[in-house]
Amino acid sequence: MEEGKIKIYHERQRLQFCLLHSLNNLFQGKDAFTRSDLNSIAEKLDVDDPNRGSWSPLSIVFKPHHNEITGNYDINVLIAVLEQKGKTVVWHDRRNGASSIDLDGTDDRLMGIVLNVPVRRFRGLWKSRHWVALRCIQGVWYNLDSDFAAPCAFKDTQEVREFLDGIIAVGAEVLLIMNDK
Repeated sequence: MEEGKIKIYHERQRLQFCLLHSLNNLFQGKDAFTRSDLNSIAEKLDVDDPNRGSWSPLSIVFKPHHNEITGNYDINVLIAVLEQKGKTVVWHDRRNGASSIDLDGTDDRLMGIVLNVPVRRFRGLWKSRHWVALRCIQGVWYNLDSDFAAPCAFKDTQEVREFLDGIIAVGAEVLLIMNDK
């Protein structure tokens, strides 16, 4: 590694574990979260689900908060796991655009951003959603998308805002991950 070069942890996509990968990328550690951690939280959410009585036989595999085989965790798992780490998830109001996000904050309240973006795979036949983490590391914002071969640095916060405005326009949800005070 070259002197002065920043080492960025980047986990690649496997099955539908993009929430797991995005969390590990956000926290910059291989085992910041494990599949077992997320499954445990999802199972607890399943047990506490008030609609549990209306589940179908398919609910054994396709549970309300995750898929037992492939992962594919939902927002409830994200919120619960981040609360355990002392973080707060703030849903960004898309009507305000990215200019309302304080990307240059000096108070270190904003830990990073998690995106839930619509994706089309298999020539548009398969529609789903994908979790992506953005994080500022040593003053540089990175797109840590697990579908990418490597982290992608933004040149400045204006480029981050343009990227966010672009994905908001196509239906992405922007979740601000805040450090609790």
